[in-house]
Amino acid sequence: MGENRKLAAAMDDCRIGQAELARRINTEIGVLTGQEGHVTDRDIRRWLDGKTQWPQAKQRLCVEKVLGRSAVDLGFVPRSKSAAQAPPEDPMYRRTLFAAATGTAVALTTGAARPRLGQNDVNRFHAEYAEIVADDQALGGAQQVENHAVELAMRIKSSLAAGGASAWVRTKLYCLASEVTCSAAFAAIDAQARTRARDHLDTAVTFAGLSGDGKTQYHVWNHLAMVAGQRKDYAEVSAAADAAKSLAIAKKDPLYASLAHMRNAHAYAGSRERSTALRALNAAERSFSRHVDVERPPWITFYDEAELDGLTSIVWLRLGEPERAEFHLHRALGALRPDLLRNRIYYTAHLSLSQAKQGDLEQACSTANRAADLLTKVRGSKRTTDTLANVRKAVVASGTKEPGVLDWAERARAWI
Repeated sequence: MGENRKLAAAMDDCRIGQAELARRINTEIGVLTGQEGHVTDRDIRRWLDGKTQWPQAKQRLCVEKVLGRSAVDLGFVPRSKSAAQAPPEDPMYRRTLFAAATGTAVALTTGAARPRLGQNDVNRFHAEYAEIVADDQALGGAQQVENHAVELAMRIKSSLAAGGASAWVRTKLYCLASEVTCSAAFAAIDAQARTRARDHLDTAVTFAGLSGDGKTQYHVWNHLAMVAGQRKDYAEVSAAADAAKSLAIAKKDPLYASLAHMRNAHAYAGSRERSTALRALNAAERSFSRHVDVERPPWITFYDEAELDGLTSIVWLRLGEPERAEFHLHRALGALRPDLLRNRIYYTAHLSLSQAKQGDLEQACSTANRAADLLTKVRGSKRTTDTLANVRKAVVASGTKEPGVLDWAERARAWI
């Protein structure tokens, strides 16, 4: 008996800690059996320490699915030569577990009907997706949000692979798989992990295409515009925004049209095409003024009047007019919903940047301190810390000799 280094290595490769692995295994057990498991981080420690060398069958199957490797490859040692294949007390139950874990439909008895996916399954997956959206808005680009989204998308895909869904349910689940994968992409975007974000969007666009749903396809193009913007590939930002505008949903719903115009405005402002950027910005504002409150997917609920001001401020910052940006940032921060903490911190950092660019250095430092204090409540929002780093650069580049400002610039090294 000794340390299970293979399991530890697999967890490192997947960037999963002990508590998170236990949670995922319990979730998979719930999918397989209808009742969530009771694995704890203490159980995981026993596996890592080698004290438990061959977990229970359902635990083995679920850890195999979560980590994508067989039990033996994960360092578990069968009790006997045949133990790896030994069925649990009910062999029929083992076949059920195996079928669910691999996403393959296996009949329990000859001629038995496969389980049929229905509205309850759609509702169950959608409720978990709503939790991911809420966590993302509260936590920012945290790895746990991204991992949870990837895991849920895999479970939805596995359920679809098992078959037994009507065309309507299949469409709903492909839509949901794409939406969830876009959530993983946005967590990566907030963490400035552009390669991971693009990989997630490549997957999401496949799900969206299979769904045939315009709202879902729009979601992917919106996020693709954001990833391209981080790379400063403004031509691709415009192309993604134009693709979004061409969809029926953008022609039907002014809110979708407004957001696509806003992505265009950001692209043109980034390219310093002032007149074109302002035309796109005006189009975004006009479209927004025509929208009405109707039920929409959870992800787009962030785009309200406060967010319109926030995104407008970034256009003005890119066009070199920080005083206009500050005006819109004050309006945005005054109207932001309390639950959108990540957005509040992000725009507070931009307010500090707009003040620094106007030479109001003491006020910029004070505002940056507010953002930094709030940042302790949000993990992984590298977009925000990068903005604060730009504040510090502007302060240092000013050549100020003000002791308080210089002291702030020195202290800021610790949290930028």
